[in-house]
Parts: sequence; structure tokens; C-alpha cells
Amino acid sequence: MTERVAATPGIYPLPDWAKGTLSDLKGHQKGDLLSGDEGGEIAETYGEVRAELVDDQLEAGLDRVAEGQARWDDMIAHPLTVHESVETGGIVRYYDNNNFYRDPRVVDDLDFSGDVAGELEAAADLIDGTNAGDAPLAATLPGPYSLADLATDEHYGDDAEFQAAIADFLAGEVEAFPAHETLFLLEPSLVTNPPADGTEERATDAIATVAAATDADVVVQTFYGALDEKLYAHLVDEADADALGLDLVAGDREDTVYNVQEYGATESIALGLVDGQNTLVEEPETVAERVEWFEGQAPAADFETTYLTPNTELFYLPENKYRAKLSALAAATEVLE
Repeated sequence: MTERVAATPGIYPLPDWAKGTLSDLKGHQKGDLLSGDEGGEIAETYGEVRAELVDDQLEAGLDRVAEGQARWDDMIAHPLTVHESVETGGIVRYYDNNNFYRDPRVVDDLDFSGDVAGELEAAADLIDGTNAGDAPLAATLPGPYSLADLATDEHYGDDAEFQAAIADFLAGEVEAFPAHETLFLLEPSLVTNPPADGTEERATDAIATVAAATDADVVVQTFYGALDEKLYAHLVDEADADALGLDLVAGDREDTVYNVQEYGATESIALGLVDGQNTLVEEPETVAERVEWFEGQAPAADFETTYLTPNTELFYLPENKYRAKLSALAAATEVLE
């Protein structure tokens, strides 16, 4: 019988109270963005935010608890932008939305950082302190393909070598993580800027390198639409992921269903079921219907786990809407019982 798990990868919105506090502490200019060595009041404020975000998830009843990534100035580039071998360039627009990141220019070898591991250790301590045994930790990282796609190489000098170096760097970070049940690798670039024909295996090898660094279930989370069918087949066969995350909110969801019907699926699946960029809150029954609809379109698949997730990260939303969507996902698993 398929297990249904409510979980959310990626960044959560900063609480309103923290926006003003952190703006005053950090400043407003590019040079005032996070460097990774913050301390004092800034670190204390982020600690308070982390505790609030963990509580939000536990109160909503999610089956996995994320750290929330409140320290991240952007949704993908953070592990590089705080690295000592990276210099940050200009502000660049993310994909087709009104969000931006600092261009991470890699200028030296990408050795171990430990920044994300430190965040996750703090989150794990919070979860342990609540005795939330039924809601283990979920870790989130950018996938190696998307991170390499968004970064600028000024050191390795070869696309394949750079992507492999990014994958090795991320794998090293994962090895330092505290115990976690699920690892989400965010790979929006697989949809928006897929690998050139003939280079798909390079991308899947990079993902497999990171996946091999953990004993947790690995979800390769895509968003902003359907995957190219050839790339989808490569990911199913070669990425060594336990689940692919598929956007069912996007208008081309029928292409996603076709891919599953034509090329099969990973042993588990993650479904983007609530709209992370729209303040309209879905009813739990609607979310459950979407799960049943998808599973009905793939009758040959016998999924070990179906993850109920947003179709994108939730940091786009106001606080009240983000919390409501957490609750809708959690309640949908009960509707499906």
C-alpha cells in the first residue's frame, strides 16, 4: 500500500516581525547580504525564525519537517554564495519570475563548507526538543545541475568538470548532515534550461553522485512545468533517485502524465499539488483528488511513497497563506486514508 507523506522542500517566507529586524541588522545593499559568518543578534534572530518555522510545520501536521532556510537570500545559489571559494557578482533574475540571486562566481576549488549542515543540526535539535517522533527531518539542497546552471565558472574551465565539481561539493555537504529521512534536491533548471541533447547522462551522473552521499530517500524536485520526455526517461533510469518531483499545477501536466505512462516512474513519486505562487488556498479534498487523479493515470505504477508537496517553494506567499497550504497538504493525507 502506498504511503502518503506531506512534506515541503525549500525556503519558507520570513515572518513579518523578522523582516524589519533583519533589515535593520543586515542593511539593504548587496554588500549587506548574508556571508555565512554572521553572529550576534543576526544569528539569534535567525534562530528564532527557525524555531517558528519548525513549529509551523509541526502544528500543521506535516510528515517531514524542513529547516525552512530563512538564512538563504535566494532559493538555489546560497550554498555557493556563502563559500570562501566563491565571489558574488551582479544581481540576476531567477527563471521567469520576479526573484533574484547574486551570481556566484566560482574562483577556486569547492572544498567542504558545512554551512547547510549547521542549519540542519539546529533544526534537528528543535525537532528532538518537541519529541516529534512522527515528523523526522527533511533536508533541502539545490540539485547539482541547477546550481551549475546558475553559477559562473571562473576556475574549472570545462562545463563537464564544473558540473562534476558542483556534484562532489554537494555530496560532501550531505555527508555532514545530521540524520534525515528525506533529501530534496531542487532542480528547476531541468525544466527551464534542460541539458543539451547528448549531455543528459552528465546531469544524471551529477545527481547520482549527490544521492549516493545519503541513506535517506532522495527526491529530485522539478518545477515550472513538465520535463522533456527524453530527459525524463534518463532521470528515471540513471539518477538513482527514490522519487521524481513533478509539477501538477502547471498547465502542461498532461505531458507529465504522458511521460509516466510512456517511460515508467521511480519507485516513489513527489507531486506538486498546491500552487506555491498563488495565494488561493486549496481545500484538502482538492489536493487529495489531485493525488487520486494522478495515481489513476498511472495504474501500472505501484508507488512505495507518494509525497504531497507544493509545486514550488513557498517563500513567495504571505505568512497566513503559507501556513494554510501546509495544513492543506497535511489534511489531504488524512482524506486519502
